[in-house]
Amino acid sequence: METWEGLPSVSSVPTNSKAPQAKMSAQDSCLSLIKYLLFVFNLFFFVLGSLIFCFGIWILIDKTSFVSFVGLSFVPLQIWSKALATSGILTMGLALLGCVGALKELRCLLGLYFGILLLLFATQITLGILISTQRMRLERRVKDIVMETIQNYRSRPEESVAEESWDYVQFQLRCCGWNSPRDWFNIPSLVSNESEVHHVPCSCYNSSATNDSAVFDKLSFTQFSRLGPLARPRHSTDLCVVPANSNIYSEGCARSLQKRLHNNLISIVGICLGVGLLELSFMTLSIFLCRNLDQVYDRLARYR
Repeated sequence: METWEGLPSVSSVPTNSKAPQAKMSAQDSCLSLIKYLLFVFNLFFFVLGSLIFCFGIWILIDKTSFVSFVGLSFVPLQIWSKALATSGILTMGLALLGCVGALKELRCLLGLYFGILLLLFATQITLGILISTQRMRLERRVKDIVMETIQNYRSRPEESVAEESWDYVQFQLRCCGWNSPRDWFNIPSLVSNESEVHHVPCSCYNSSATNDSAVFDKLSFTQFSRLGPLARPRHSTDLCVVPANSNIYSEGCARSLQKRLHNNLISIVGICLGVGLLELSFMTLSIFLCRNLDQVYDRLARYR
């Protein structure tokens, strides 16, 4: 059979029947990579959630050790431990959705995973906008809560969670009162009939300014157990106070808190941006995998 010179034969012409298969194989490999990336990342967060949950349960079981180490009394520590356990459970649940949905290629679980992440991301954005736009109102609300806590300080010993938490804040931030130590001067539980000297809680005492062992012994109760070996029992009516003219912190907690936030602003913004980008990455991977699963299945069925 005569052939035209310079033209290839039919047998040498490459057929394009393998092109769709190659394209399908490349897309399938890409989806497999995304699937296992999503699985590995969510497995990491599942383990992290498990550790947070176990840590919260550990605090609940072994309260005494953490009371002496952290410096919080039983009730605030119990609240924090329950918050940690709840956060761990939520993290584990969300990571489990991502792991199973990615590994088993279940669109319903991947869609639910994407929806929860989108809800969390939208909530964080909303909170950020509210905090930035309602900052003054939020500061006034926090001030009202703190001033109410100060006014009712130790008036009800059986309901002292807020007071003990505020003592811990003063001790950690090295401050006294909200605006200044004068916030404590007319508190009924701190007024002494025997002396006209104003008193403030022991959490206002600047322990680094003196080595007076007598004051150290006076400060040795639950909130400040690192200053002494003893711990004040829960709901104790014993009140630890020091004279306002002694070595106390002169700065109010409002100013101290503003300084702390300003000094750590870059870290806070970086953490928020990191969490947001991580959520966006997981949402992108999950929705991409979810939307392309049907196309892969159709191609597999067509070229089988």
